[in-house]
Amino acid sequence: MAIRLYNTMGRKYEDFQSIEPMHVGMYTCGPTVYNYAHVGNLRTYVFEDVLKRMLEHFGYSVKHVMNITDVGHLTGDGDDGEDKLGKMARETGRSAWDIAAFYTEAFFKDYDSLNIIRPDVVCPATKHIPEMIALIQRLEKGGHTYVSGGNVYFSIDTFPDYGKLAGLDLEKLQSGARIDVDSNKRNPKDFVLWFTNSKFGKQEMMWDSPWGVGYPGWHIECSAMSMKYLGEQFDIHCGGIDAIPVHHTNEIAQSEAATGKVPWVRYWLHGEFLLSDKGGKMSKSSGEFLTMPLLVSKGYDPLDYRLFCLGAHYRSQLQFTYQALDSAKASRRTLLEKTAQIRSQCKAVPAAASDSSLCRQLADFDDDISNDMNMPKALADMWSLVKDDSLSPEVKYAGLLYMDKVLGLELDKAVSADDDIEIPPEALILLEKRTAAKKARDWAAADQARSELDKLGFAVKDTLQGARLIKKM
Repeated sequence: MAIRLYNTMGRKYEDFQSIEPMHVGMYTCGPTVYNYAHVGNLRTYVFEDVLKRMLEHFGYSVKHVMNITDVGHLTGDGDDGEDKLGKMARETGRSAWDIAAFYTEAFFKDYDSLNIIRPDVVCPATKHIPEMIALIQRLEKGGHTYVSGGNVYFSIDTFPDYGKLAGLDLEKLQSGARIDVDSNKRNPKDFVLWFTNSKFGKQEMMWDSPWGVGYPGWHIECSAMSMKYLGEQFDIHCGGIDAIPVHHTNEIAQSEAATGKVPWVRYWLHGEFLLSDKGGKMSKSSGEFLTMPLLVSKGYDPLDYRLFCLGAHYRSQLQFTYQALDSAKASRRTLLEKTAQIRSQCKAVPAAASDSSLCRQLADFDDDISNDMNMPKALADMWSLVKDDSLSPEVKYAGLLYMDKVLGLELDKAVSADDDIEIPPEALILLEKRTAAKKARDWAAADQARSELDKLGFAVKDTLQGARLIKKM
């Protein structure tokens, strides 16, 4: 099956071809952990999860790397403002380290509740300072940096292709330059690779470096960590569209300048904004700040929100309203009821996906998800399957599970109201072990407990109220 993706680099659809056959290296920009993620942030992670699931659906192995920005991200993308964690620490009286740990844990609670598959590698910036320093030194050796006011800057004039992702006109940028944005910069689009105490004074999170005690710029973090785990060239880089003009543009410049390898990344994919119910971009600073715990407190399941996100193409703006979320909630409830009903009608072990491969809906589904992840059409294919009376329950159920590997709506856990599930003591003990392991961040032990539960015929559903067991078919 040919996969076509819309590549932001060049603004065109391209047939996907990985560097290494049937293996994909994918990097996604993670959260800046100074506050809760809002549901607009989470929409991007849902789209990235669908991308990963789609690639695996077609037989690719995916190495997924995601950063945690726990230092270096300023309140302004253009090296202005102050460090977001430092600002929160000052306002709350807590340490920056405690804030980062608290909001990282909160982020992954949301992440898990949306049934998003965790990355293979999660890399906090604070644990990769040596890699960032080493990358800055490579840039320095290549003549791409200068020191001004105590800070180390990347000079975009040394990289002629600067701005190619965003389609920026370098000559116009230079002719319209306003040096007073930062008097230390030779070009206003130059960006900081390493901050010293000359800019902010003594801060809580600082490290020794060849240029003085300080901390890294936001952009160097992603370049250093992605290349550590995926190599100096890899297949896919994802994020929100707001990262295109500054963050991703700067990542490309410093990465290609350091390595000399072009392209650094073959495919750039970006998710569109979630708009607030008042029409503007949802953001923390705007006050339009909805979190997953808030939605849960109002009676919504996180998977209601996941289905809401799937109802729009990832490159289309999506307007949030409670009316639309109510519709997704009702639709998901109906889908679960239909799935449970279909399963109860199976007179034999449900067919394997290959046995239902003649269903036109599955062929349509594969076509639609391979075409730049057209999830609205994929959902229509699913409903067509549910309503097709010419198909046996066994084929329908197999088809639903086949689709749900990409949709991620946990249809295998659908139960009817009259299902009487008896949970043996050993299963409850394993659930307690898994809960304790997750609390201790012992992911290997948590996965082992989940695997043992699977052998006993139980799936685990993580909710914001806690984990519960679901009897598998």
